[in-house]
Amino acid sequence: MTTSTTETMRWQGDANSGHLVLIDQTQLPVQLVEKDCRDLETVWEAIKMLRVRGAPAIGIAAAYGVVIGMQTVASDDKSEFDSRLAEVTDHLATSRPTAVNLFWALDRIRKHAASFDDGMDRNAKMAALLAEASVIHEEDREVCHAIGRYGAELLADGQGVLTHCNAGGLATAEYGTALSVFFTAQDVGKNLHIFVDETRPLLQGARLTAWELGQRGIQATLICDSMAAQVMKEGRVSAVITGADRVAANGDSANKIGTYSIAVLARAHEIPFYIAAPVSTFDLSLADGVNIPIEQRSAEEITHGFGRQTAPDNVDVYNPAFDVTPAELIAGIITERGVISPVTTENVAKMVGQSA
Repeated sequence: MTTSTTETMRWQGDANSGHLVLIDQTQLPVQLVEKDCRDLETVWEAIKMLRVRGAPAIGIAAAYGVVIGMQTVASDDKSEFDSRLAEVTDHLATSRPTAVNLFWALDRIRKHAASFDDGMDRNAKMAALLAEASVIHEEDREVCHAIGRYGAELLADGQGVLTHCNAGGLATAEYGTALSVFFTAQDVGKNLHIFVDETRPLLQGARLTAWELGQRGIQATLICDSMAAQVMKEGRVSAVITGADRVAANGDSANKIGTYSIAVLARAHEIPFYIAAPVSTFDLSLADGVNIPIEQRSAEEITHGFGRQTAPDNVDVYNPAFDVTPAELIAGIITERGVISPVTTENVAKMVGQSA
């Protein structure tokens, strides 16, 4: 058993010629394979194809992706640099639509670049971009640990907890969001039994969460998504904790498809349902979850899951990657600043630190 977590990505080298190294999560749990991202398209493809996934990790990868994309600028010409920066950030923004951390990180990089002195040369600008991406990376590490500390206080030793999808170290800089709660509980001596939804159709729970919990020696039981109600009915679960990819101003939360169903089941069985998410995942420009963009993914993920055909040719397929859990079903949102409970527009605004 280990009490460390696997880091999903790292930067290697300097700003001018360095590159991003990330775990190719599509190869887990059978193989632990690292992928070198040395050009912009490789970073874009890694985000789009879920080689790197999880809202915070997507944001970090995108920040480093900007540095990689800017390496093609050879001169000190300001207009050339600014034009390329706009091109790179706009392109990365097209990779996935739902995870707000992607746009948050790109906007942060843009604002940082806008503060550059007109006299800065190209090398200084590149070093500054890499430094900002590294800060985003390190800040997420700290945020994950803070979420874990607040969340672990909500759980008791010996408790059974259900989670959906993967919100662990693979989805963030290190400890994760939802899984950070479990890792931190372990750190302080609490033994939990985690029930892991397999998370169809891409099985992030089975492939990634079960793997991460196993690496930590935390007791975990894998179940099909459709088994959650039965497990709750049998009294095996007394709390549910998941992550989120975008949280609206009223607390409505978008997460991997199937999360909404789990929240409804938790309410029916009088089990508290929690979201674990950093402040950067909140989108206060949206009053509620109605207008959260929901990514539609390819039909082949369902008809030919993992390369094997399991549906008839030409069948119609609907494949939304996310659903939105209404705030009224959420007992609390665990952030790095504390737990928002009850989940209301007013309480979200107080915790996030902006007016709603």
